[in-house]
Amino acid sequence: MQTLQVNIVTPDGPVLETEATMIIAITEAGEIGILPGHIAMVAPLQIGALRVNKDDSTEVVAVHGGFIEVRPDVVTVLAQSAEKAATIDIARAKKAAQIAEAAIEAKPDKADLHLAELDLKRAQNRINVYENK
Repeated sequence: MQTLQVNIVTPDGPVLETEATMIIAITEAGEIGILPGHIAMVAPLQIGALRVNKDDSTEVVAVHGGFIEVRPDVVTVLAQSAEKAATIDIARAKKAAQIAEAAIEAKPDKADLHLAELDLKRAQNRINVYENK
């Protein structure tokens, strides 16, 4: 079976380097599936789960924005931050969600509201990835 090389990189360094049979990512235009031989493309990523399918398993990574670059045999994700499901501190993620929800309920100005909503999305993404690993 054909595979793709998958590299997920953040400013702090590599998060995942592996072979996969399929990648599923959430881009600004919607969810995409990438198989070996996919046409070359670059797309901005949403905050969401990136699924790396192997022959009989799936590894899930919480990705918080960035870009995905696809070439026929290599997929590179350049993310602002990314965490494998196994490395997520679930207690910290739940606490971050509570703090963000409290900030939103405080009815801040538009800029602070936007930042709090992004914090909440990131926290919820980490919780979802951890719980669905």
